[in-house]
Amino acid sequence: MTPVTAKGDKTAQLPQLQDARNPGMLLDMDWVRAARANRSAIERRAATLPGRRSVKKEFQAAWLARAISCIDLTTLAGDDTPGRVARLCAKARHPVRADLLEALGLDGLTVGAVCVYHDMIGPALAALQGSGIPVAAVSTGFPAGLSPFRLRVAEIEESVQAGAQEIDIVISRRKVLTGDWQGLYDEMRTFRAACGEAHVKAILATGELGTLQNVARASLVCMMAGADFIKTSTGKESVNATLPVSLVMMRAIRAYHEATGYRVGYKPAGGISKAKDAVTYLSLVKEELGDRWLRPDLFRFGASSLLGDIERQLEHHVTGAYSASWRHAAG
Repeated sequence: MTPVTAKGDKTAQLPQLQDARNPGMLLDMDWVRAARANRSAIERRAATLPGRRSVKKEFQAAWLARAISCIDLTTLAGDDTPGRVARLCAKARHPVRADLLEALGLDGLTVGAVCVYHDMIGPALAALQGSGIPVAAVSTGFPAGLSPFRLRVAEIEESVQAGAQEIDIVISRRKVLTGDWQGLYDEMRTFRAACGEAHVKAILATGELGTLQNVARASLVCMMAGADFIKTSTGKESVNATLPVSLVMMRAIRAYHEATGYRVGYKPAGGISKAKDAVTYLSLVKEELGDRWLRPDLFRFGASSLLGDIERQLEHHVTGAYSASWRHAAG
């Protein structure tokens, strides 16, 4: 495989990054066309996972703490304000009550990142100063990705200039649905270049791609174009993260790593709100990709309400009693 590199583009400037950044490669259409997805087999495999993977007591607490460290704590509402973002960032710094963390021996636990719209980058940076928690911004005409191309590129550049360390871009779904793989590759390369040293997550919007085969092919093309992460959804589609889609994307990541030696991250987003679901996704990552992917530089949950349920479960582990959900608000 032939890598594509850019001057000064060796690693992403993130506190948790440990591996060399995926530089991308030339578009390999033979590989893309050869990608297949056996839907019935994938759905059978995904359906067995929740029932086969159940962890209890201190093991469950450890898995849930790992899930917290991999959350992109997110607010993407039209009525976001600097005050709301500041409260969310306070929760990102201290995701679990101090007494619970002390009892668990997990002092210093934080989320993986805070994700906001461009206008909220400044307030988020101010609220997270000194924490080491990166700010992620959604971009490229999020969530539909239908604004003029030059404006989508300019939006990335503006967010990077404003201080975002991670950029979540949305691809043009029509390029996947019409089989325009060269167009998708060129688009993603341009977005990657505009991100510079910022981490780039490619949102596939899998619920709008039609087939699992399209998901597999789009995953490969985005990785070939230099994506640091591939992400399921914007959270705004009618169908967001699912286990079958996750299985397809993880296997594409594994194949890419085996072929190139570069690790690409994975981010399921949308609809993951329960602690037990977080454990199921982590279990799938462990089985399909291995322990190395169970760290925030290679795995994230895109979530706004997941943290509250995890905190309730941790409180139950420590005290033996469940608290009301309103006691664990995210912002």
